Amino acid sequence: MDELDRLIINELQGDLPVCGRPYLAAATLLGIGEDELIARLASLLERRILTRVGPLFQIERMGGAFTLAALHAPPERFDAVAEILGAMPQVAHNYAREHHLNMWFVLATEKPEEIQVVIERIAHETDCEVFNFPKSREYFVEMKLQA
Repeated sequence: MDELDRLIINELQGDLPVCGRPYLAAATLLGIGEDELIARLASLLERRILTRVGPLFQIERMGGAFTLAALHAPPERFDAVAEILGAMPQVAHNYAREHHLNMWFVLATEKPEEIQVVIERIAHETDCEVFNFPKSREYFVEMKLQA
């Protein structure tokens, strides 16, 4: 990673312009061309220095819902359960934890009432009890990391 890559990462966290050509606007602010910015972002993604470039949405403001959920996947079935979750469009991501509830995941649905339906589907398809941990309070933590 060179200094320009660092500058791109540092400057674009939370500040990608909202316009018809956001990469052109950002590139102009960085003093480079749009094609170079896009190529550098693609390279950062390919090398797994970045895992995604894109917006964060307030899903509730759009009429949807999300929740944090967890289950206990028996060790011998862990990969199979993870594969079931990974194939579901409502599962934003899942990850392993060293705890009895060893698989945690985020569910996002278009309507709040769909959360319970998806939880029941997961329980049925995985044969695992699913625990729902909806947020009780929202906090805004803006975290920007310097590259």
